[in-house]
Amino acid sequence: MSAALSRRTWLHGVLSGAAALALGGCATPPRPHEERPESYWAGRLSLQIDSEPPQRLSGAFELLGNADSGELRLMTPLGQTVATASWTPAQAMLRRGDDTRLYPDTDTLTTELTGTALPLPALFAWLRGQSASVPGWTADLSRHAEGRLSAQRLHPLPAVQLRLVLQ
Repeated sequence: MSAALSRRTWLHGVLSGAAALALGGCATPPRPHEERPESYWAGRLSLQIDSEPPQRLSGAFELLGNADSGELRLMTPLGQTVATASWTPAQAMLRRGDDTRLYPDTDTLTTELTGTALPLPALFAWLRGQSASVPGWTADLSRHAEGRLSAQRLHPLPAVQLRLVLQ
């Protein structure tokens, strides 16, 4: 079994367990709005990669910062952190429990975390309700006012579907 497949299997298992807990009604109450900085988002995410075999990841998230410097936490509904990704212009880092790994850039980091590179600069624009062009990606911001957005990548293959529901 390849390291990438093992990593995705582990993350999928953890996030699937988190989703099962969410269905049981065990959710962390949202932080009060007044405590949140302007560059903070939280909610649920779903990522589908049409690879062979298909990959589906879902869970709670908190995102803080911007495309140059920030932090993404993936969590169970009870608030337990599964993984924390952070980045600066100098490096990107992924922490899972006691394991910490460094990466040269956010594309490599997000590929390690999710199985595909995610366009962080565009993602931050989309979260602010602004369109951003990324080759191969299209974003649907029509429900941004409702706290929902989706983006898909059709090329290069495999196709990717990202959905976010903000708190």
